[in-house]
Amino acid sequence: MHSKVWNCCLKVFKDNLESSTYKTFFEPIKPISLQNGVLLVEVPTMFFYEYIEENFIDLLKKTIVKYLGPEAKLEYRVRMCNKMVEGPDTTPAMMTIASRDNHRNRITNQPVALPMPAEDKKFNPFVVPGIKKISIDPQLNPEYSLDNFMEGDCNRLARSAGMAIATHPELTTFNPLFIHGSSGLGKSHLAQGIGIEVKERFPDKIVLYVNANKFQTQFQDAKVKNEIPNFLHFYQLIDILIIDDVHELAGKEKTQNAFFHIFNHLHQKKKQIIMTSDKAPADLEGIEERLLSRFKWGLTTEILPPDLDTRIRILRHKARRDGVDMPEDVIEFVARNVTSNVRELEGARISLLAEATLNRKAITVELAMATMDKLIRHRKQDMSIDYIKKTVCSYYNVPEDLLLSNTRKREIVTARQVTMYFSKTLTKNALASIGAQIGHKNHATVLHACKTVNNLLETDKKFRLQLQEIENKLKK
Repeated sequence: MHSKVWNCCLKVFKDNLESSTYKTFFEPIKPISLQNGVLLVEVPTMFFYEYIEENFIDLLKKTIVKYLGPEAKLEYRVRMCNKMVEGPDTTPAMMTIASRDNHRNRITNQPVALPMPAEDKKFNPFVVPGIKKISIDPQLNPEYSLDNFMEGDCNRLARSAGMAIATHPELTTFNPLFIHGSSGLGKSHLAQGIGIEVKERFPDKIVLYVNANKFQTQFQDAKVKNEIPNFLHFYQLIDILIIDDVHELAGKEKTQNAFFHIFNHLHQKKKQIIMTSDKAPADLEGIEERLLSRFKWGLTTEILPPDLDTRIRILRHKARRDGVDMPEDVIEFVARNVTSNVRELEGARISLLAEATLNRKAITVELAMATMDKLIRHRKQDMSIDYIKKTVCSYYNVPEDLLLSNTRKREIVTARQVTMYFSKTLTKNALASIGAQIGHKNHATVLHACKTVNNLLETDKKFRLQLQEIENKLKK
């Protein structure tokens, strides 16, 4: 009976979803049982569960109710390493999540010896499978060379360390190199610049740049295909591994576990590891302590917002590179008025050039003033979870430490749920990352909080007005 009901549901899903989405996320699901209106299905990984619940839950609910009635429930079990374990309900009337078996088939904390795949079957997530010889595209942007990275007091230590690595990659003084700083200051540029310099000086070195989110996606894909040993072995082949936005691994325990083994292997083999993050290791939340301690083994260096002299030199360099005649008084005006980060400086420069080109005007201070005025009026504040926490706590007059605690007092719970709601709607953080930064909660708690807030928005006028006031404060 459960198979028949699920097959009926699949026909609905197939009609309402793109073919690739259906094949990727619904074909692997297996019906397990149907008892008392509860349909239990098996999903391959926790990633499947989180992605399906976040993106397709309304379609699932409506379809299940259509075939099983209004009291129907859908529950999930997650297969972990070929061992099935059931867990408690985590959100009302929707899902039962399996926790992984911690005693069988797990990756241990010890170094792993992995067999070398056959020459014609080497695992490479960056190229088409089946290549005869491993060939790894370093995934580097040629525009991000060290020649295009302007040195100043704000980044001198980081750039000097990067050049030392590029010149002598066999040295371990700066291994790992951990670069942190706010968004838009050039962390990714510098990290990739080091990789580019290494490839130019040492063409035989295997260099790889990968964003932490892509690393996570590759790990999940390898997990679904039972290729985790090959995934680990692939990354253990790298000579210079650059992991961008490593803070995005927050809350992803299994991915962190894989990265832990890769880190250990590379470090023991004296291979260079470079990481970037929006925070220093000591300030990261949701990252295992054993990884944080390793992040501190080498050099941790911060990139700060560029000073006036650096901003002027950046604008001069880009003008020369693009063959644009930008007067010195215009360069100084822009540099003095855009102070937060390099990304906004570049945006202002491009906007000014666009205004001059499209309207056939000379690049003058007057034109720059008009362009800056438009940018300032339309500029939105970069939203962060920390900023949302402070704003919500201020609105509800709640101490931030209580917001992050486990207290169940009504006013604290409300503030916590509102913080999670705005963190999901106003930032690009993953659910697990949001939970990790708000009291070390899991992704299911964040989803439940968002659903609770959405329900109150529809039914409680007073609450709706409160949320509007908070949103206005956040977007000022």
